[in-house]
Amino acid sequence: MVESLITRQFYYVDRTDHIPLLEEAGDQLLFLHPRRFGKSLLLSMLENYYDLNKSDRFEQLFGELAIGRNPTAGHNRYFVLKWDFSEVSPIGDGEEIKRNLYRYLNLRISACSDYYRETLLGPLQIDPQDALSSFRSLLVAVQQAGHPLYLLIDEYDNFANELMMGHRSAEKDHYQALLSGEGCMKALFKTIKAAAGGQGLGKVFITGVSPVAMSDLTSAYNVAKNIYLQARFNALCGFREAEIAGMVAQIAEECDLPQSTADEALSMMRTFYNGYRFSRHTEHQVYNPTLALYFLEEFQRECRYPDEILDSNLAMDRGKMHYISRLPEGRRLILDALAEAEPVHVPRLADRFGVEDMLHARKDTGFVASLLYYFGILTLGGVTPFGELILTIPNLVIRKLYAEQIQEMLLPEARAGDLARRAAEALYQRGDLQPLCDFVEQKYFKVFSNRDYAWSNELTVKTAFLTLLFNDTLYIMESEVELERGHADLTMIVRPDRRQYRILDILIEFKFVSLKEAGLDGKTLEQMDREALRALPAVQSKQREAEAGLARYRAKLKTKFGALPRLHSFSVVAVGFERLVFAPSE
Repeated sequence: MVESLITRQFYYVDRTDHIPLLEEAGDQLLFLHPRRFGKSLLLSMLENYYDLNKSDRFEQLFGELAIGRNPTAGHNRYFVLKWDFSEVSPIGDGEEIKRNLYRYLNLRISACSDYYRETLLGPLQIDPQDALSSFRSLLVAVQQAGHPLYLLIDEYDNFANELMMGHRSAEKDHYQALLSGEGCMKALFKTIKAAAGGQGLGKVFITGVSPVAMSDLTSAYNVAKNIYLQARFNALCGFREAEIAGMVAQIAEECDLPQSTADEALSMMRTFYNGYRFSRHTEHQVYNPTLALYFLEEFQRECRYPDEILDSNLAMDRGKMHYISRLPEGRRLILDALAEAEPVHVPRLADRFGVEDMLHARKDTGFVASLLYYFGILTLGGVTPFGELILTIPNLVIRKLYAEQIQEMLLPEARAGDLARRAAEALYQRGDLQPLCDFVEQKYFKVFSNRDYAWSNELTVKTAFLTLLFNDTLYIMESEVELERGHADLTMIVRPDRRQYRILDILIEFKFVSLKEAGLDGKTLEQMDREALRALPAVQSKQREAEAGLARYRAKLKTKFGALPRLHSFSVVAVGFERLVFAPSE
């Protein structure tokens, strides 16, 4: 992978300056990051750097990179063996999965033997029934050859992730057969641990998404050092802002685009793809590299932005959102995170939990929030004055996953989705908010139970509207967007590359009147006409508050985005979870 990028002269973001830091960190390392964040490319970098068969190509591959100017003593001194557990089928009973695993390991060990046949002494003994025996045979040959082995393991937690997503009892039994007692995975890591104690295995580097399997492997493999929360490795995978800015500027120059377009593109990418922090001890954020490259490739090829901001490569994360929504605290956490009622706080991230924990342990907010962090659906947003971690939604792409999941949770019927889409289009295209308010009253309020919230106020209503209106194909959508120390509830600013279409910019301010404040019960409210609702003193008071806020936010939006001649702004007042009163504001 790295070899191809460099020899074919593709753009490669140099992370080789981290190699000395990784060597300093230890010989057996565990590095966790969300999927599609460049972990496999990282392993490819290590593979090419340490591979003794590529010593004559070191200058070609690394001469122009940071490590090429000051290499460590270990470069091109190792046999390298790489395992990717995502290539092992998890389908079948425990014995079948074991056969799949052993078959895969034997293939990789045999390929390693062939690759190093000029250096390894004698043929290996490949045991078709016992890949651990084959691995030991490789280690004997490695020791005889006088070079240590570097073992790279990608997606070590693949079996656990498959179990979580399926959540079927049969899969639990299969997984336990792999990891409990003398299960084959546990036996494998026990063998790895023993080999690292002077039996030919010099270094081990393991990647994955979450530590879900590490607890089950602890007794067999308790020597790996977790480095994923260390500040010095915060940007080991992912792009920095300066790197993105450089790529955008180069593409704009190639496309003969003005600086204003380059600035717009950078702003778009910052909004949609930036925002990840993996250590509490750094303020620096990184971009999701897969999504950033998707945007940049389209930008370079077409000299315009992609129509769809969310790459289909991220689609699997919807499965993780489904899993989280099924957990006891998951549904509420998803709702609360999108509503931004208050930041998600956890004392610490859960760092070791096994399948029994996933299936049977109490799932408190800290546990569920930790999973969302590991999946990349929440990220570190700071630390409270009391030392707790603040977890936030990193960017607009991930916010879309929340909006889609909430709509699916509350409005699973296809017909409801079609009605919601048409109601949203009435607002986008004609500035008509009535169909959407009718839909929220008739559909959303019926299922948006008070059990989903510890509070009932305008944030609840805002969440309903946000999930129904979310459209990143047309809009840069912000909830609680900061406008010069003020916060607008919901802003929908047409994307710069969509301004040629006749769609409207939208600004909405939400207010909430409780039944007690209104002095009415739900049944009475249901029977009141809209004029009577508007005449309620509590409603009129909240409308005046909303109007004052909208006037301030319109002025601030003009300062931030320039003239917005098609801006439509509205106040929306909810009276309990029964009725809505809205009014356009100019």
